[in-house]
Amino acid sequence: MEFFRIIGRRTIAFIRSLGSVALFLFNILLHSGSSIVRPRLTIRQVYFAGVMSILIVAVSGLFMGMVLGLQGYNMLVQFKAADALGFAVAASLLREIGPVLAALLFASSAGGAMTSEIGLMKTTEQLEAMNVMAVNPIARVIAPRFWAGVLSMPLLASICNVSGIYGAYLIGVKHLGLDAGIFWSQMQAGTDWHYDVINSLIKSAVFGVAITLIAVYQGFHCRATAEGILRATTRTVVISALAILALDFILTAFMFTG
Repeated sequence: MEFFRIIGRRTIAFIRSLGSVALFLFNILLHSGSSIVRPRLTIRQVYFAGVMSILIVAVSGLFMGMVLGLQGYNMLVQFKAADALGFAVAASLLREIGPVLAALLFASSAGGAMTSEIGLMKTTEQLEAMNVMAVNPIARVIAPRFWAGVLSMPLLASICNVSGIYGAYLIGVKHLGLDAGIFWSQMQAGTDWHYDVINSLIKSAVFGVAITLIAVYQGFHCRATAEGILRATTRTVVISALAILALDFILTAFMFTG
């Protein structure tokens, strides 16, 4: 009986946490007007969340594309279809690897930074001071960071995809000697704008919503101690990674099957 009590207790706690996150998201959407009226707040956060993550995303995408180019070439040679390397790499990056890789990197860098920053503001009582001055911290602090993450994630995923394709080009054309015209023409002929590009952007936008929501929620609700900030940052990275993989499976099942 104790086993079932533990399972039931944890299930109820999980459902309550989901409800709390949903209410927090509703509160963010309700107070997002200032992010539209005062876009500088959001633009500033786009710089810290998006621009500061470009280097790691681009370099990681480049090496991932080089690995895909090398592995894909070795596999396609066995089937005497090495000319299809461009399409194979582009499809892999756009449909799956690019958005997931960019999201995981974004969660570990920008997501953790958002949680730490908001947690530090809570520890130093800056959020309470805003309430005293009749400034809503959700509208002033949380909403701009949330929308900055949502806007940055598709752009970072696109950079990751482009960088990965260029990495595959370096391996396939410059290193292995494939014809550049065939490489690009096969990629262009096999890639569909809606099926590949648009779905990739939708995936990355959903990942952006999930990562940023988790990050700001953990920072806003962390304990106002150094240990509380550390634990909240760790939870942000771990929960975001699990959410990305779960959402990736669900979105792939809807987008690329049937």
